[in-house]
Amino acid sequence: MDLNSLMKSYAEEIGGTYSEYDSSTSIIIVPLVDERFQTVLGKLKNGKRYQDRLAIEFTSKICEFNSDIDLKMLLEENANLNHAKFVIMDNFINIEASSFVETVTEEVIKEIIQEVANVADEYEFKLTGADVH
Repeated sequence: MDLNSLMKSYAEEIGGTYSEYDSSTSIIIVPLVDERFQTVLGKLKNGKRYQDRLAIEFTSKICEFNSDIDLKMLLEENANLNHAKFVIMDNFINIEASSFVETVTEEVIKEIIQEVANVADEYEFKLTGADVH
């Protein structure tokens, strides 16, 4: 899968901004309602738990973790999401979604990117009261 080509094409389709880091990592700045934007990182990686199958992962940073954040609420909210889930990585709460390259379609990738961007934007505001990222 040519992740960067797909991400660039989708960014153009939605009026977003595309940036390439390397052959397996790129970013889209996704335009949202009310002239808001959310950054979504796309990355190809080997799924260590699944016989090293190639996976595609989309991530958006929400906010820095602190002890006032209701983790139970976030875990419960995971049940309401289709592709995405809340995770803590490097002391930040992120929203991420992934799929195996061999089974995902371009349409599903677009759905994933939009869900990650929309949920990140919604929870960034719920948890911080601001547009941080």
